[in-house]
Amino acid sequence: MQSKLGRVAAWYAGLRDGTNETFLPLYFDKSRYLVLMGGGGSGKSVFAGRKILERAAREPGHRLLVCRKVARTLKESCFRQLCGQAAQHYKKQLGAIRRSEPRISMKNGSEILFAGLDDPEKLKSIYNITGLWIEEASELSEAGFDQLDLRLRGQTRHYKQMILSFNPVSLTHWLKARFFDPPGGARPGVRLHHSTYRDNRFLDGEYRRVLEGFRDTDEYYYDVYCLGRWGSTGRSVFNAAAVRARLEEGITPLREGQFALPARGLNDIEFCAERGGPVKIYAMPGPGRPYVIGADTAGDGSDSFAGQVVDNITGRQVAVLRQTFDEDVFARQLGALGRFYNDALIGVETNFSTYPVRELERLGYPNLYVREETDTYTRRPRPSYGVRTTALTRPVMIAGLIAALREDISLVSDETTLQEMLTFVRSESLRPEAARGAHDDCVMALAIAHFIRPQMRMTIAPPAQSLRRWTEDMWEDYEAAGAEGRAYLREKWGKEGG
Repeated sequence: MQSKLGRVAAWYAGLRDGTNETFLPLYFDKSRYLVLMGGGGSGKSVFAGRKILERAAREPGHRLLVCRKVARTLKESCFRQLCGQAAQHYKKQLGAIRRSEPRISMKNGSEILFAGLDDPEKLKSIYNITGLWIEEASELSEAGFDQLDLRLRGQTRHYKQMILSFNPVSLTHWLKARFFDPPGGARPGVRLHHSTYRDNRFLDGEYRRVLEGFRDTDEYYYDVYCLGRWGSTGRSVFNAAAVRARLEEGITPLREGQFALPARGLNDIEFCAERGGPVKIYAMPGPGRPYVIGADTAGDGSDSFAGQVVDNITGRQVAVLRQTFDEDVFARQLGALGRFYNDALIGVETNFSTYPVRELERLGYPNLYVREETDTYTRRPRPSYGVRTTALTRPVMIAGLIAALREDISLVSDETTLQEMLTFVRSESLRPEAARGAHDDCVMALAIAHFIRPQMRMTIAPPAQSLRRWTEDMWEDYEAAGAEGRAYLREKWGKEGG
């Protein structure tokens, strides 16, 4: 008869033979939240299913719930996987498998239930849950996760645990904020685990070669999907490796704050330092240097207002304005920023609202971008202030930005802008846009800035001539001169000062 020690050794050998080494310690982990983040083909879902079955088979009295956002995909993925694993590893402990209403029962009274989160009525009937596995947890809203967390309160002498398995998606996803970047450090009761296809010794060789191939064809997709790094699985627009390297430099602004403005107009502007303020300055304005500012408005309210200041000689980003403003406040901050940067050319997106442009006009801003459009009444071309991002102009703007940054990523210094670039991807229709849950206001403002550059000079202006008082004799000579003579005298004596 086999000793207890021998039975334990045989049990562990069985786990080891069917489990990748990176997951073995997690069979013994009793954290409330076991968070499995990783790339495609890493084996994390296979492990999660095996641990659920292991607990059901070895610990009597469990009501374990396996869920995913959509019931149909749950039945085709997790239920099918667990049925196969149960038949392979737990024949002696297995009681019954019900396929009509997915359920797996063990002889010891434990059972595994399955529910899609798109079936609220079924979820209402599930109670006394003692453990959960949420597959593709990134598909859930945080509110949906909280509701599942509340259900983990069944009566059992065994520890309660939620297993979350997912591929990382947006850098702004609630999972990242809640478990990976919580204020004050790691949350108690959380075990984080990261895995990739390289950890999976059972992975099919052909599939491994497919994953490896992305390293050369789409490095960002390889980073996110294959290596399980935070980002987006859409096809990348910018060079992600270069963007990540630039982020790692940790560039900080020279100054942060906002402008205090007079009651009227844009004269006598004053920059007020304020840590974390909406204006971030990376290079101070140089005498006579030309600058352009691209501005992206908040649109439907989902994004912030953003303005990007670019040195028109070098194409370098020198300042950023970004925050949720009222439109009039945004216009005034934008105008002050333009005055600060030598009356920079300002191009404001007017797709959703023309108010910021009209406010800049009212304030007397001297250098607004002018586009030509067709008058709807006369059908004749007429000049209009502001930038329209249309099906024709938007691809041109983005292509121009991609080309500029492909040559030199150091043109961008702002962290928020670089983070947005990581989640600016090509959709299934290949349209460049922010990934779901991410923002693109800084990227679009920068694209607009590069788009309007040809309308601004690209040379340093000569120093402005100061006014001088002409004598009576000088005025007499000036009045007597012809047009050419007057031009010559103005150049020789400087601007007349009265």
